[in-house]
Order: sequence, then structure tokens, then C-alpha cells
Amino acid sequence: MTNQISVPRAHRLKNKNGLEMTVTNFGGRVITLKVPDKKGKLDDIVLGHDLPEDYLNGHPHFGALIGRYANRISKGAFFIDGRPYQLPLNHGDNHLHGGHGFQNRFWKMTPSSVQGDEALLLEYASPDGEDGYPSNVNVEVAYILTGNNEWVIEYSATTDGPTVINLTQHNFYNLAGEGNDSILDHSLMINADRITIVDKDLIPDGKMRKVQDTPFDFRRLVRVGERINDGDEQLAYGKGYDHNWVLNKMDNELSHAATLIDPGSARKMEIWTTQPGLQLYTGNFLDGTDKGKAGKTYPYRSALCLEAQHFPDSPNHPEFPSTMLRPGDTYFHRTVHKFSVAN
Repeated sequence: MTNQISVPRAHRLKNKNGLEMTVTNFGGRVITLKVPDKKGKLDDIVLGHDLPEDYLNGHPHFGALIGRYANRISKGAFFIDGRPYQLPLNHGDNHLHGGHGFQNRFWKMTPSSVQGDEALLLEYASPDGEDGYPSNVNVEVAYILTGNNEWVIEYSATTDGPTVINLTQHNFYNLAGEGNDSILDHSLMINADRITIVDKDLIPDGKMRKVQDTPFDFRRLVRVGERINDGDEQLAYGKGYDHNWVLNKMDNELSHAATLIDPGSARKMEIWTTQPGLQLYTGNFLDGTDKGKAGKTYPYRSALCLEAQHFPDSPNHPEFPSTMLRPGDTYFHRTVHKFSVAN
């Protein structure tokens, strides 16, 4: 696989119910995701920019495919088979979202279909040494829009040498429609009994904390803003929620991870995934300076992210699920976003 495309372009997927999304080859970014509300009205529910070329100098993560390693790696350093590797430090003293990352690369984009559903195949060949990561890695990501109003993401990767990998998709959601001021009235459920504890730089220390009797308990539907400003040290570190939930599941089973509902529109999004973790980020660093669609700006906490992925800093925590990929093995994960109207 080779990477030859260097011009931003877009492709639209649409299902029989009118649900549609537009994707650009620059970073595999979702530009628009239009979903019906309780009255059947379609609204775009993801933050972003108007045109594919706007992403070249836009927000670094809006709608993007993240790799090689989503989330943080402490000091940008880790070992494989006793050999040290050093990655660029792009988030204080740490490494975030792969450095320059897959989100800033051009992907080969091929329209396709899966069992009659519209699909898009995205391919990228990451060379040995890119952003400091060892070995050549070939990545394929399929976006599938089903007739059941599901957006399915299938991630696959192979390598010619040992490396670490952790892929995710980084949409910023507001189910009321992008450009609305806040997501604090959204209701959220996360199927997890624990989170990974982090330090002031949001790096896990290896320990896990039960969510019971804490602001991190979303085991039933809870308003996102209900406890976001509680006097909890973990919330202070993230300036709100910016943490990894340890999903309740067996190994790599496809299981229910989260449900998000906007009370006004009644839009409902359920997430199912084979990944072991879910990162909730509540737009704590949005500040109105990012120029969005149609001249809008996106203020503080005007969107949230629900990123199905492995745990942050896993290469330095053998007690966490492994993110190691070796020759002959295939990295594969599946995440399903199902859209409906809440009763």
C-alpha cells in the first residue's frame, strides 16, 4: 500500500432513511453527520468546518481518525522487547494522539458497499519511524452506514515488525445540532464500574477507581452537567470529564458501551464496541476561537467526545489490555453508533 493522494476531497454516504454523513480523505474526518430528531428533522450533530480544505489549518481533532496511538503516552516513551522508543512531545511533557498523527495524513478513500449498505474504505500506509513509531503499518478503516441507522466503524491493521497501536474516531457531538451552546443537559449512560485514575497531566498511574458514589458514575442515565463541577480531584485535573472508563465486558466482545440522549430533540445515540475503554471528553478546552461551520464558533463545553479505544499509556502498563501488534497478527476492532429517537 502506498500513499499518493495529497488533495482534500469529500465523499457522501446516505442510507434509505435519509441519515447521511460526509467524509474527507484528510484524516478520515467526518465533516457532517445528519441525523433525524423526534419530528424527522435532520440536523448535523458533529462539530467541524465547512469544506475539506478547511481542515488543513482547522481544529486538529474535529471528526478525525486518530493513530498510531490515540490518547496519551507518558513522556512519549516506551519499550518494546527491551528496546526504548521516544516519540515527539506535543502535549506538555507527553505525547498525545500519535503526534502529527493519522488525523493529519491523506488516506486513500474508496466508495464500497457491505451487504447492500453504503460504505467507504479508508486506507493508509504508515512508514517505519513515522512520528517515532517503529515498523511499517498498513491500516484499513471501513465506515458503513446501515439501513438500521447505524454507523459502523471497522478498524484493521497489520505490521512488518513489533509496534503499538490504538485507533479511535474523534467526533465532537452535540445531539441538539452543532453550533448549539452546551451539552450539559444531554443525558449519558456509560456501562462501566471503574475509571483509570490519572495524574495532573491526565496520565494513568495504573490504578483503577470504582465509580460508585463519585461524579464518574454514569451506570444509569445522568445529566452530563449534574456533577461536572463537583469538588473532585480527578475532575480538577481534567477541567471536567476527560477520562477513560473501563468498560464492563468479556475480552473483545461487541458490547454496549454508552447511550447519549438530547432531551430537546430526543436524538439518541447508542455505542457498541469491541474496545476495552471509552474516553469521555466534555469539550473543556473549547473556547470559541475555532471557526466552525457557517461562521459559527464553538464555546466551552458545546460538544462532547465518546472515543472507544484502549486505555491511555497502555504501553507503559502491562496490567492494562495490550496494545502490542506483531507481524502475523491483525489488529481489529469494531464500533457501532446506533441512532434513534428516545421514548
